[in-house]
Amino acid sequence: MPELPEVETVRRVFDRVLTGKTIIEAEVAPDEIVLKGASAESLRVRLEGATVSGTGRKGKYFWIELGDRGVLFGHLGMAGWVREIGASTIRLREHGEAPLDDANGRPKFLKLRLKADDGREVVMTDGRRLARLWAGESADTDLKLLALGPDCWTNLPPAEDLFETLRKRKAPMKAILLDQKVFCGVGNWIADEVLYHAGIAPKRLGSSLSLEEVQILREKLWWILDLAVNVGADKEQFPEDWLFHSRWGGAKGEEFFLGEQLIREPVGGRTTAWVPSRQK
Repeated sequence: MPELPEVETVRRVFDRVLTGKTIIEAEVAPDEIVLKGASAESLRVRLEGATVSGTGRKGKYFWIELGDRGVLFGHLGMAGWVREIGASTIRLREHGEAPLDDANGRPKFLKLRLKADDGREVVMTDGRRLARLWAGESADTDLKLLALGPDCWTNLPPAEDLFETLRKRKAPMKAILLDQKVFCGVGNWIADEVLYHAGIAPKRLGSSLSLEEVQILREKLWWILDLAVNVGADKEQFPEDWLFHSRWGGAKGEEFFLGEQLIREPVGGRTTAWVPSRQK
């Protein structure tokens, strides 16, 4: 599932292609699920002719600022993606190796296509229909954004503040890391990666962590996010000692990571990969 680094990569694509330009063509695929029941035509009318004044992101949500026409918000769901037509792009694990375009060169599973006045185009696709697009007036008033905590990459709270929050939580650390009111932008793979590098078992209760452990957790979280963002969420550029490369696969996945036993089990309602010999 796309998490903070992938969504920041998407935001940068929108920013590079559209900011400061006018959208001269907008194609919005009718989809009651992705558009949350909104009319594709009404969204097209809002977008077409709008001058993009900027882009933004908080956690796993992104948006495009449309001047006096408000804001287009989006969430990538499990397999949604954004790319510039004609430019190189990474592929999510969920994309597999299938071609991104059909035999006619049209993007598969197209949900949104925007063409700027310089001819460049950006598209959003989603084969699983779990992505979301909706319009609003402002990022400052959108209820989904207001429900989020501080962004973990741009506004990560000090270790002392996190410690005070965690010492009141009698839930597994894996579950707390997935709480967007506390760790905004963290998803399943980042949570596992952070806990692995911090040496913390996923079932440890938040209240059991010492201030020193929280300081290490915070340090590893920011390091992982920053590195992943700076390589454009390209998994091929993640360090070899990242759990990411071996955490997938369920019962058919690898049983060892760097020579140590790798366990996969549900924690906090999500499949969790961890290494007991390193995480206490």
